[in-house]
Amino acid sequence: MQEQIYAKVRAFAEKNRMFDQCGAVAAGVSGGGDSVTMLDILNRLKEEYGFQITAVHVNHGIRGAEAQRDQEAAEKLCRKMGIPCRVYCFDVPKLAAQWKTGLEEAGRTVRRQAFEEALAGVPVSGEKKKVIALAHNRNDLAETMLHHLCRGTGLRGLSSMKAAEDGIIRPVLCLERKEINEYLRERNLPYVTDSTNLQDEYTRNRIRHHVLPVLESKINEKTVAHMAETSELIGQAEAYFQEKGASLAEKCRTEKGEILFEKSFLKYPEIIRKYAVRNAVEKLAGKRKDISLIHVRAVLELFELRTGASVKLPYNLEAAKTYEGIIIRKKNPEDPDRESREYQLPLNGSLACSLGNFETKIFSWSDQKICEKKYTKWLDYDRIKYDISVRTRKTGDYLTVNSQGHRKKLTRCMIDEKIPREQRDKIPLITEGSQVLWIVGGRMNERYKITSETKNVLEIKYQGGKYHE
Repeated sequence: MQEQIYAKVRAFAEKNRMFDQCGAVAAGVSGGGDSVTMLDILNRLKEEYGFQITAVHVNHGIRGAEAQRDQEAAEKLCRKMGIPCRVYCFDVPKLAAQWKTGLEEAGRTVRRQAFEEALAGVPVSGEKKKVIALAHNRNDLAETMLHHLCRGTGLRGLSSMKAAEDGIIRPVLCLERKEINEYLRERNLPYVTDSTNLQDEYTRNRIRHHVLPVLESKINEKTVAHMAETSELIGQAEAYFQEKGASLAEKCRTEKGEILFEKSFLKYPEIIRKYAVRNAVEKLAGKRKDISLIHVRAVLELFELRTGASVKLPYNLEAAKTYEGIIIRKKNPEDPDRESREYQLPLNGSLACSLGNFETKIFSWSDQKICEKKYTKWLDYDRIKYDISVRTRKTGDYLTVNSQGHRKKLTRCMIDEKIPREQRDKIPLITEGSQVLWIVGGRMNERYKITSETKNVLEIKYQGGKYHE
């Protein structure tokens, strides 16, 4: 039986190309049966595939004398097999408190650190790669699927254990726990049992001790095998949707590196839209952790909300509804120059400032054709009573919007003009006190327009500046 199990693992490794161009393997060895089986099989495979093995044991500083027993057992086994063993000791409870995280998360962090340090000390030749080997088996996979399913998850959570991915291999993922027990017995391999695995305090243990046994005994004895097969199929679907979502998100990337999902985005199937949003958030954040389906749904729901609505996302990101669609971007820090960006506009002269370049001149009006250009405006000079300024918006700004003298707040005018919220604090304004003569590039104040009674014209020409190239 042991030879069949060995052949099964070897074929599984071949199928998943675990040892292609592999020069070094850092094998996680707790001293338990799963890791002992994996280490023994790796030791039998190393000559054929030409890789070195370094065993890595992490003492988390949690289980006292039992943890010391496990450490000594792992060291003794490695000496017997002739395998170098690197032991790392951490006070995980203390680190978890310092890092303000849970014990499980802190444990993952220190284990990764230990693996990386161990591999760094192993020289390999040429293009040979280094990998980390973990001893998860099929029962672990089934337990994880059930755990994630009960907590709520997507395809990723149902296929989270991969045979080989991102420098991590799982050689015994093809084996069920009963096969591992048989291999240990036939090979007469010593191992230890973590007493916490026997307790029902943890959710995973309750699934292991009560849920899976019922499924296997009362529903189907091949439950674990079928779940492993399903996880593999789900993983293939997950990879496909990720690829489609990433491609769509990349097509929606703007020159600024933001992601803009226009209304045409809604023509794609819902599942592709979800993967595109998730990919966009992950790419902008630079990480996956803490980004969930809740955030994806919140972004997509913006399509049903008013322009200007927004949602906060992890890692200082936000999504906002604009006139063009939904934009995902880094939040901008408050502009320290916002209040100081106000400049007196000289008449019959020019001004160069962070808001742009302005040229002005005054001439007599004699029924010439009125200039209609977007960035050149003619104003009735004789209606201007005070100094005029170039600045960004302030509270209280308004425009006169008709010949009867009715006023409208600047914010309302900007909304009517469909100026995106994120641009409203940056757009230059030509003002006289709180009265806006011209939203540069947009609406003019009705009071200052040329009429048959106009005698003198103020011409203002604008060229983009720091914020409007």
